[in-house]
Amino acid sequence: MWGFQLWVNLPAKLKMTKPRYQDIAPEKIPEVMVGDARVRVVAGEVAGQRGPVEGIAVDAQMLDVTLAARTTFRHALPAGHAAFVYVFEGSAIVGPSKAKIARGELAVLGPGDTLSATSDDGGRFLLLAGKPIGEPVARYGPFVMNTDAEIRQAISDYQTGRLVQG
Repeated sequence: MWGFQLWVNLPAKLKMTKPRYQDIAPEKIPEVMVGDARVRVVAGEVAGQRGPVEGIAVDAQMLDVTLAARTTFRHALPAGHAAFVYVFEGSAIVGPSKAKIARGELAVLGPGDTLSATSDDGGRFLLLAGKPIGEPVARYGPFVMNTDAEIRQAISDYQTGRLVQG
């Protein structure tokens, strides 16, 4: 049994909006075949199937990709998006450098418009992509803001019960 949470860093102007949680049951996630790969579309769109997670400020794409041994997955990434791959079963060989990513490893993808992934022995990974917001990041525990001063304010707001409640 697998479960993943995707927390998205919001642009500064949206940071203090009310939290919005989307708990998606497995049967609500569409599945498509892309070449030899089985792809569950959590967010974004693939082969005419739209994932149930919507309304993310960074136009997120989240795919759960399963590769059988000696198969390949090719996918056009949204223009201008930053992306990464997290392998959680088996392994995957990604990108033009043919980097082998093992179970439990994450690979940040470099510039490009297409992901190519293969697997010698089979693998399963998450592909996540989103528009960069181009803002500084300050973080402490569960808080992600733009400056250290904002972090201190968020901690104070939490401690005094003023933090936006979900």
